[in-house]
Amino acid sequence: MSLVLLTTEDGTPMGAAEREAAHASPGMLHRAFSVFVFRKGRQELLIQQRSKEKTLFPLIWANTCCSHLQESEMLPDAAQLRLYQELGFTCPLKEVASFVYRAEDPAGRGTEYEYDTILTGTVTGNPPLKADPAEVNAVKWISTEELTKEMHMRPLLYAPWFHLALPMIMHPPKLKAHS
Repeated sequence: MSLVLLTTEDGTPMGAAEREAAHASPGMLHRAFSVFVFRKGRQELLIQQRSKEKTLFPLIWANTCCSHLQESEMLPDAAQLRLYQELGFTCPLKEVASFVYRAEDPAGRGTEYEYDTILTGTVTGNPPLKADPAEVNAVKWISTEELTKEMHMRPLLYAPWFHLALPMIMHPPKLKAHS
């Protein structure tokens, strides 16, 4: 049995639930994380097409990797481990933002309702990629400019959380100066 950590909209823990139950519509709000790995001065992003074996959003393009935080895991460690499990490499990751979203799977298989924390990392060159076929159908490096255009022209090919998270890290809100 796989559990997810339930939370409030501000991230306060509220126990755990079985993963399948948490993803049944209308969904139970639970902790998740999304990893974005860049290269070439943040001009390229590694994205993945989710495995056809995924219950929710199979064969949809998404950020580098994502998963659920488990009880007793620390976020950066869990994200590093998941990056290695899904793609076969690691890099330093930094927590940058969190947001809440709800998205119904287009085929009606369930709901993602997540308190999602974004972590970013940067690599140089071409790290050796070893995608886990149970998690990942395909991977590719794509320029952020091309990705933004593609997501606008073909939005249904990309995961709902990806549409929300990418602008948050590409164009973070400016802090207002106090006068």
